[in-house]
Amino acid sequence: MEKRMRINKRLSELGVCSRREADRLLAAGRITVNGSAAVPGQQITEEDTVELDGRVLARERDMPVLLAYYKPRGIVCTSSERDRAKNIIEAIRYPIRVYPIGRLDKESEGLILLTNQGGLVNRINRARHFHEKEYVVTVDKPLQRAALDRLADGVYLPELERTTRPCMIWQDRTLPPAVRARQFHIVLTEGLNRQIRRMCGALGYEVKRLRRIRILQLRLEELRPGEYREITLEELGLSAEDGGENAG
Repeated sequence: MEKRMRINKRLSELGVCSRREADRLLAAGRITVNGSAAVPGQQITEEDTVELDGRVLARERDMPVLLAYYKPRGIVCTSSERDRAKNIIEAIRYPIRVYPIGRLDKESEGLILLTNQGGLVNRINRARHFHEKEYVVTVDKPLQRAALDRLADGVYLPELERTTRPCMIWQDRTLPPAVRARQFHIVLTEGLNRQIRRMCGALGYEVKRLRRIRILQLRLEELRPGEYREITLEELGLSAEDGGENAG
């Protein structure tokens, strides 16, 4: 006799979502079992065919997935109950369970990667590999040359008890002077908590807008807020050996 379980548990086992999110998907009518609409609390077996928005989950759960997503402002990258803002998994609504590689804070926007490959998460997250991430930052007042130089050289952050790595800083000379005066590009090779906001704050500036436009070789470019697309390791400038569960 086949083992039976509640459908929300089965969706969690398939890596689609948490049980709580599964109940929301069921209530919204987005889940079917063997072609029929599923209901909260329904008992199913591993042999039943479960679909989300018409896509068979059980057959796709092991497919390697790598996504580039434009995270809008207001979306969080965790599922913590402390902040009930919409999280990134709820926002992207991808039919296979994926996880963000790194984070962008709630008020930041731009390029973030998501995958179901744990080894790739570890590979890209390891700061010692000096993988580049580029941001466009707008602050609350005109930037002094000395401040830009200090950002480039590294800023001591007392709350983290460390000095940031030297980094590349420049301003876009094609912008109107009034816009350029408050905006700069920065390329980081580490990912400290709220690093850019802390660096600017240490020098007396408040970040008004922060947008990540590049990770490794991949640029944000054609994506608009809330959009995603499937990408390859080659677009990031990584080889196939950099992916997979044993990578890194």
